[in-house]
Amino acid sequence: MARSKSIDRLRRLELLATQLKQDELCTVKGLASDMGVSERTITRDLSLMREQGLPIDADRGRGGGVRLDRNWGVGRLNLAYPEAVDLLISIEVAQKMDSPLFLANLASVRRQLVASFSPEKRNRVNRLKSRILIGVTASTYVQAGFASPPKRLVQTLHQGFIDQETLSINYRREDGATSERQIEPHYFLLKYPVWYVIAIDRLRDAPRTFRCDRIASAALTGRSFRLLPKAAFAPSLEGDDLLL
Repeated sequence: MARSKSIDRLRRLELLATQLKQDELCTVKGLASDMGVSERTITRDLSLMREQGLPIDADRGRGGGVRLDRNWGVGRLNLAYPEAVDLLISIEVAQKMDSPLFLANLASVRRQLVASFSPEKRNRVNRLKSRILIGVTASTYVQAGFASPPKRLVQTLHQGFIDQETLSINYRREDGATSERQIEPHYFLLKYPVWYVIAIDRLRDAPRTFRCDRIASAALTGRSFRLLPKAAFAPSLEGDDLLL
């Protein structure tokens, strides 16, 4: 338990250093809210950071704002495993989309990230990457009705996908009709900018495709599922069974 708390604090100090480097002043109250700890804990963290030599500026005349000196470099970037996985998969998606701009150094970044994983974690990441599919760009008609899903919903879909856990969702069709479904999120399909979940719909016990931005709510059920091959979803992947 003591070791876990020590690691949590080290991680929090890294996040504090990064956040304080931003151009805008932060407040102790705001930092405490962002980190999910008390203002007293943040004050102690800031004192420790000063003792370690970090040049933290304080502006008492503007609501107690604090910030790292702009000329100080945060230094080496340290990512938690889930953050590294998300970044690596995002890089893979960008490369699959074959955009010609701002991709010159992505291969190098990807190699460095992969090198930081153990062989077991590399295999796990490769399995995840194989479950993310890139299709053609969405039509102007589809894009006209697209809206980014809320962050909390995205996080739930993300967790169910990674952990291979069945989700309980409330799905809204284009005509406004809604229904409750139990789905197994096997694959994600991007038809830029729209994401789809390629899933087994337990209500119909058959493959179905769901637009992520039409999922009104999602909850984890705690029930795991066994991953099926892409061939099991061939009709959906061909676009014959999209729930638009």
